[in-house]
Order: sequence, then C-alpha cells, then structure tokens
Amino acid sequence: MKLKSLALGLGFAVLACAPMFAQTSYNFKTINYPKDTFTQLLGINLKGEIAGYHNVNDNKGFTYELSTKKFKNENFPGSMATQVIGIDFAGGTCGFYVDQANVTHGFLDDNGNFKTVDFPGTPFNQLLGRNDKSQAAGYYSQTANGSGPFVPYVYDINGGVFEVITIPGSVSAQATDINFAQQVTGFFIDSNQVNHGWLLNAGTLIQLDYPNSIFTQATGENNQGQVVGTYQDSSGASHGFVYNIRTGQYTSVDDPHGIGVTLVNGINDNGDLVGFIMPSSTLASGFVATPKK
Repeated sequence: MKLKSLALGLGFAVLACAPMFAQTSYNFKTINYPKDTFTQLLGINLKGEIAGYHNVNDNKGFTYELSTKKFKNENFPGSMATQVIGIDFAGGTCGFYVDQANVTHGFLDDNGNFKTVDFPGTPFNQLLGRNDKSQAAGYYSQTANGSGPFVPYVYDINGGVFEVITIPGSVSAQATDINFAQQVTGFFIDSNQVNHGWLLNAGTLIQLDYPNSIFTQATGENNQGQVVGTYQDSSGASHGFVYNIRTGQYTSVDDPHGIGVTLVNGINDNGDLVGFIMPSSTLASGFVATPKK
C-alpha cells in the first residue's frame, strides 16, 4: 500500500468558533440485537441501513435495515471479534476486527468482499467511517494493544493511498468519518489529556468543544453540513450533540431512556441519528433518533 502525507493535514488555519445553540426535537426508537443486553448502533446511510455490533464480551458485527427490521450478521472471516462502524450509500461498510493472534485490523466490506486495511508497519488499525467517493477514515497505533498514541488518516480505497493527518497540539488523535465533500471529522487528546472534537475542511481545522463541556468527541457527519458526537458536562454525564457547520450551532441530544448516558455516533443526510445509551460498561442499548417535523 502507498503512503502519502498531504496538505489535508498540513498548513492548517485553526479556527475557534463562538458557540451558538439550536433546538431540534427527535423521535427515538430503541433497536437492540435479539436476546442481547449490549447493542451499539454506529453508522446509518440515507436508505436507513445501520452499522453496529453486539455482545460486550465477544463483539459481533451486523447491519440492520429500518425498512425490513431485519439484522444481518457481518463478521470478518475467521475473526475473534468484529465491529461494523461506517456504512456508505451502497451499503459498503468499514470497521475493525481482531484476528486469532489478537491483532486488530481495519477492514472494508463490499457485498461480502472483505479487505483488510492496515497502515503499513503498524500493529493496530481501525477504520471508523467511509464516504461515497471510495475513501475511508481511521487511525493506527504503534502499540499492539491499541493503547496509543493514535495517528489519524484517510485511506483512498481505489488507489490504496494513505493520507496522514497531523493535528496541531495533539498527542493522540483519531479520524472518525469523511463525507462526500472530503470534510473529515475526529477527535484529539491534548497534552492535558483533554478530548476535543475536530473538523477538517479544505485545510481549515475547526476545533469542536461543546460549550462548558469537559470532553468532546466528533464521531460522524453527513453530506448536509452536520457533525455528530458526544460530550460530557461538568458532572461527567454524557450527551450526544449535533453541530451545524454552516451556522456554528450546537444541539444537545439525549435519549429519554438514558439521559446523561447518551452517545451519538452517526447521522445520515435526512438528519437521522444513531447511537446508544450506556448505563454501565456492560449494558448498552441502541437507538435511532428521527427529527420531528
């Protein structure tokens, strides 16, 4: 595989935006893998196809169709564990798997054609999002156990080229999604071990910190100028958020079944959200949130 380090991550103009707020109401629907108490929904496309995984001790990937209400198991062949995280309009997915030697690899799956994607020479990789232009976003670590530090990248699926992203002031970072306009989202950890979200748009880096939060991660985006993620308030409670790129407005999101333990991970072009509530480290319940009209 080819390596490149391009202006995608170099020569940044770093912007900090004054926070604004918006109000959007959602209808929430709980979706859990049958007979399991641990389900995370992580990505959704415009056709209502959802990527996720279940089973806290032995991660198993799946896709789910809102129209048919059916789950389809999706696990990298021969893997010990799989998480399906990103999904494009055609239903192509990405994520990561753990092989029989306990090594974590990124992967792509297009109609059952699985492909391992690892940054050359690294022992730990995850792909977290993909767009409809054959590009995926992810990160690698030089430590086999994934303890970091993390280095974010974009991967060109057709050309096999990696584009490394450098975040100023970061000691560790992940790229979590990329949209059709090649805007990239992610989060980084600064020297004080504080998490910040980021959005990279044509060489301009926007740092995303939900107002008065102590922790912010941007985890997904759509093609309509919306970024989603999770923040923690001063008490340590977790909430989802939607950030509007055009207006700079934030909307806080909580599943009514899990106020303060809500995480939002994906959004489609209709503004539909997917995520999960996580009342404990071993309990999680997936949800879809649809904007009220």
